[in-house]
Amino acid sequence: MATGLHEADLVRDPFEQFERWLDEARQAGVHEPEAMVVSTATAAGVPSSRHVLLRGWDGGAFTFFTNYDSPKSHELAENPVIAACFPWNILGRQVRFVGSVERTTAAASDAYFASRPRGSQLGAWASAQSSVIASRAELEAQLAEVEARFDGVDVPRPDNWGGFRIVPDEFEFWQGRPQRLHDRFRFRRDAGATDWVIERLSP
Repeated sequence: MATGLHEADLVRDPFEQFERWLDEARQAGVHEPEAMVVSTATAAGVPSSRHVLLRGWDGGAFTFFTNYDSPKSHELAENPVIAACFPWNILGRQVRFVGSVERTTAAASDAYFASRPRGSQLGAWASAQSSVIASRAELEAQLAEVEARFDGVDVPRPDNWGGFRIVPDEFEFWQGRPQRLHDRFRFRRDAGATDWVIERLSP
């Protein structure tokens, strides 16, 4: 476990700082270090959380992919704000960020879908994510039907499957310390500003 975090240790760009910590999480053997807890809320403010996998970051945004008919996608359509958290517990670290959300372009979703294993592509067609299903046998029958439909051909991306880009306006880098005197640094950017403000937060 790393010990202590000082402002002098931080890169001024939070995306670069995130990449540095992600590399260290990979080197430390963190299981699925790209897994993040994302929290959404309905228009009425009812929250929900789940794990998704980060699939990339560029141009000031983080990207993940999902079913556009899922509850989280419906919530993001109603309330396009999201919070995410990476819990790298064996390093005593946590990164979280909050930001607005927009869909990726169809071309970006097509490109990522084409890179997925064929089994994952077929699964995207077979499963109506989060909908009630009578049995495992029904799911397997749906998969068999999809396998037969696309036998011998490339699997196209379903229209209801694609990506979201999270554009953060706030990050927090958390490093655990003994006696609960943890180190916390927030990066925030005011509307219209280009530079990030770094602030130490009380633990």
